[in-house]
Amino acid sequence: MSSNKVDNAALNTEQSGSAVLVHMDERGVATVTLNRPAKHNAFDDAIICDLTAAFQAIQQNPEARVLVLASNGKSFSAGADLSWMKRMAGYSYEENLQDAKALAEMLRVLNFMSIPTIAKVQGAAFGGAVGLVACCDMAVASDRASFCLSEVKLGLIPATISPYVVDAIGARASRRYFQTAERFSAEAAKQLNLVSEVTSLEQLDDQVEAMIGTLLANGPVAMKAAKQLVFDVQNFDASTKGLEQGSALINDTSERIAAIRVSEEGQEGLTAFFDKRSANWTQSTPSDKG
Repeated sequence: MSSNKVDNAALNTEQSGSAVLVHMDERGVATVTLNRPAKHNAFDDAIICDLTAAFQAIQQNPEARVLVLASNGKSFSAGADLSWMKRMAGYSYEENLQDAKALAEMLRVLNFMSIPTIAKVQGAAFGGAVGLVACCDMAVASDRASFCLSEVKLGLIPATISPYVVDAIGARASRRYFQTAERFSAEAAKQLNLVSEVTSLEQLDDQVEAMIGTLLANGPVAMKAAKQLVFDVQNFDASTKGLEQGSALINDTSERIAAIRVSEEGQEGLTAFFDKRSANWTQSTPSDKG
């Protein structure tokens, strides 16, 4: 894959049997698909490497507007591949550490993608796959999907995915599901904020497409800035206390909105709104905003 575009030659090669498929359409919607249905899309070190490369290439592509993470077959992903786990059992501590760091890096790249990310979950998501879902900005699941943080059943812990899962579902729920390894439904996942929307399997594609349409109607630069705003406000320096902290946060957020109001995209968006026309980043008619 080129750093500037996902080229057709790479796509054709991947579609001939790769475990990770990458496609970007003319709208800039990039889809990364796990393609091991016979193995329930379980991943190993090679697939982790491929996923990392795919996410990085899309991140570097200026034409990319939205990332959809999907999978082929009945299951979203069974998590770690059994053959890989057998190999890891024989690794030294240092080899296990490097292996874990590769997985952690893949999750980091996905979590901090600058464009909007959607997990499309049609079936079971176990172990590390729950981490993939948690790293996406939003997730649409079919009512046939189920989830399980199954690591303790094997005497392990969900370590590398924990920052993202705890952030998604909270500490209290994590304390339960990290320890019980219970399987829970898509509706339960929605209540836990792991999943954004639940729909029928037959309507899953349409629901994801509707979400993509909503995102593509918005300013691409503004969405990137809005996503970064969440990360920065969430992690705002907690060492500064009281009024000083509040003042610094007020100044920072005020500077951000002032800068984007006078930016090229901000000016275009405001002008288009008042002129009652579509902004130059979309062909759709903007809806009224309160």
